[in-house]
Amino acid sequence: MKKLVTQGAAVAALVLIFAAQHAASAQGTTASAQAANDAARAAAGMTRVVVTGDSLVQERPDTAVVTVAVVTQNRSALAAQQENATKTEAVVRAVRQAAGQGAEVETSGYNLQPQYTYREGQTPLIQSYVAQNSVTVTMSDLTKVGAVIDAAATAGANQVSGLSFTLRQDKAARQRALAEATREALSKAQTLATVLGGRVVRIVEVSEEGSVSRPIPVYKGEVMAMQARDAQAPTPVEVGSLDIRSQVTLVAEVSTER
Repeated sequence: MKKLVTQGAAVAALVLIFAAQHAASAQGTTASAQAANDAARAAAGMTRVVVTGDSLVQERPDTAVVTVAVVTQNRSALAAQQENATKTEAVVRAVRQAAGQGAEVETSGYNLQPQYTYREGQTPLIQSYVAQNSVTVTMSDLTKVGAVIDAAATAGANQVSGLSFTLRQDKAARQRALAEATREALSKAQTLATVLGGRVVRIVEVSEEGSVSRPIPVYKGEVMAMQARDAQAPTPVEVGSLDIRSQVTLVAEVSTER
């Protein structure tokens, strides 16, 4: 039995050695083929260049998303819920009116949590309950963002948990950024080819990366909302611009014959 185990281990070792040799051979073959290809291109007066083009397109957002919340606290869970429900209904009515037609108003989150009192060596006791109901308003009239925040605060919202701007139809802007980045990359490749005394023969590979940077609204959240409610002063909100970026990398084959 011991002899069979020893023979099995030896066979397994041979298999591993063969696999390692095969992998090394395959890698060596690939490297050799690549070297041969590079040598052939050089002999034919060809080389490859890698260039990158960047672009930035700025667009004004067409949509605002505001999220406000009503937070209530009571020793009774039911009382906290009921108070919250009453205030949230008032907030929904107020923001619908302030946002105008076409705005989307929806409940985006609800939470009821007990608040505990902790004492060393004792079981935590429930002191009270906190209910939170979030309402999200999506609107296309950006001039009404401040009015919506003020209306929500006046109706009973005591937290502004989100304010962002976006571009619903961003396809054209993304395509423009992509086109500009591609033109820049191609121009770089052509410049390199000219300096090398040749021309761009073909594009071997293309890759693209894009991103959108959303503007940070000039707004101080809950504090300003409370001030607006108390002082009856409108909340100012400056929108800013969206930065749509594109980066294109080209691998170009260039003739180097003079």
